[in-house]
Amino acid sequence: MGYSTVRGFDSSAKCQSLARKLRKLSGIATITILRLTFTEERMKLSHVAILALVAPLSLAAQQPPAGPPVNPITTSFRGRIMGLHRNIAQAFDSIPEAKFSYKPTPAQLSIGFIAQHLVNDNTLFCNSFGAMKATRPEKDTATPDSVKATWPKDTLVAKLKESFTFCQQAFGQLDDAKLADQVSMTFGGNTRTVTRSGMVLGHALDLADHYSQLANYMRLNNILPPTALPRPRP
Repeated sequence: MGYSTVRGFDSSAKCQSLARKLRKLSGIATITILRLTFTEERMKLSHVAILALVAPLSLAAQQPPAGPPVNPITTSFRGRIMGLHRNIAQAFDSIPEAKFSYKPTPAQLSIGFIAQHLVNDNTLFCNSFGAMKATRPEKDTATPDSVKATWPKDTLVAKLKESFTFCQQAFGQLDDAKLADQVSMTFGGNTRTVTRSGMVLGHALDLADHYSQLANYMRLNNILPPTALPRPRP
């Protein structure tokens, strides 16, 4: 071979070697770029995840702490009283009219008598809650209780629910500050001064007493009272 051929062969080999090195370097650069890109994306995702966790905590920290409930005593009474209204109304709704004359012994009150008696009690207690007063037909106040006890179920239950509605409206006049007020109560021809809180408490206790009475009557007649019924599952 001549000098030029060897020299040409040498130049060609160097070019091919250089090309291989460039391709290798290009591949390394590509992998490096991909790695950097993947690392950057992971960092971005990490930042997003951290922000997602921290943001609600930051917002919660900015909100003022919950203070004590307004009028906590009145609110507690309201919840208990309104719940008893619902239970008693449901109890009377579920008792057949044929059972309204039922009483376990001759000395006890009949179911119909309890219904009209509760109307009287509700009026007495709830009239003391504020300026709002119940208005009742003369027939309701002039007719003897023993006679009203024999009125049809529909009549007795309707009047009972009307008295509950009045009590709920009258209760809206109350707040904790007014519970200490002195009010006049007239019962059996006698008038005396009591605290308004005593009348609110008296209403709650009276309702609880008569609901317990009704629940016993219902069980004696194989009827489940409202608070014994299975509760629907969430």
